[in-house]
Amino acid sequence: MFIDNDFPKLLGAELYRPHPAYVVEMACEPVVVHDFTKQPGQTVQLDRYRFFGNPGTKTSRERTQDQTIGTANSRSIVKDKVLVSLREYTGPADPNNTNLPSTFKIARETLMTAQRLLLDTGNLNMFHQSIGSLTLLDDYRRWRDRVFLDELFKSESRGQASDTQGGFYYPNGKGKTGVTVDTYTAAEFAAERYKFNVKTDLLEVVKSLRKRNVPVFQDGYYRCIADPSFMKDLRADQGFREVARYPGMGAPNPLMGMASPNASLYQGGQYGQAQFVAGEPVMPSGFVFEGVRFFETTNMPSKTATVNYGDGAGAVTGRSTPPGLFFGPQAVGVGIGGPNAQVLINNNDDFSRFIILIWQLYAGFANLNKDFVTTAFTIVDP
Repeated sequence: MFIDNDFPKLLGAELYRPHPAYVVEMACEPVVVHDFTKQPGQTVQLDRYRFFGNPGTKTSRERTQDQTIGTANSRSIVKDKVLVSLREYTGPADPNNTNLPSTFKIARETLMTAQRLLLDTGNLNMFHQSIGSLTLLDDYRRWRDRVFLDELFKSESRGQASDTQGGFYYPNGKGKTGVTVDTYTAAEFAAERYKFNVKTDLLEVVKSLRKRNVPVFQDGYYRCIADPSFMKDLRADQGFREVARYPGMGAPNPLMGMASPNASLYQGGQYGQAQFVAGEPVMPSGFVFEGVRFFETTNMPSKTATVNYGDGAGAVTGRSTPPGLFFGPQAVGVGIGGPNAQVLINNNDDFSRFIILIWQLYAGFANLNKDFVTTAFTIVDP
């Protein structure tokens, strides 16, 4: 009874538990629409709201006592309908070919031993560790994290980011033709202007987000999800290191991590762990600088480009270009059908010797507004 009914529910519930290693969905706060009646092949509608535009002036909005407002100029809420087609997704995948499906197999004896351990201790984390089910859960979280990253990267198709559109941004404002970044001069090479820095690049990216009227999140900041190599170049910049002098708003308090988001930069990554409760995830709060809340992820896909550094060596192909994604809210969305993510058991259990599992999800993902995203890059040293 436990194996047939309770075990899939125990694992399925864990699919929804956040994990500090996978921060993308938490950071981008996607628009979510869940229609329980929809199945793969059907569509779910996501709404992309637009602003009215010109606000006018104080005088233009002034009304007199004898003026009739009426309904002749009534305006509907302006929004675009984005239809996403639901697909069936499952995991794990074949480790040698991610296009091929696979399954997660647990020996029945192992599961029965873990069940007794759970009944004796009540420790759910110990239960998952003893049967290795964290591997299945990690596969789902890692995959979902990467899917939202891939949607954010679609903004690159807009071309070079500017004050009027989203897109890509290379250090020192260089353009790109195909996969080839515009040449860095000898002087730029000597000054390491191919690395993303504060004065030339970060300030420009933030300025262009604001000029495009990209809204900020409710905490008052834009968000950035960055590869650790991207953050390494930014942290090495002297202008950025100034942030390490200030903890944020008020005195550092480990019980109020959000009130001092930068304290971990100089007090260590364990700052704020006083909030820790056994068995509960402690999600990163990021740190803020120049109107942006930064998060790091090791789940970023590898990006490369052809770069001519102007050092006389000519163009270098396949040069690593670690990214940092800057964006506002409602940049991405997901439509979900059926019962949402769940864990399923295969009845073909090899004469009751094994428990064979997969996770399953009916969903459709979309980039809702490419102009709300700037995909920035730094370029690794030659």
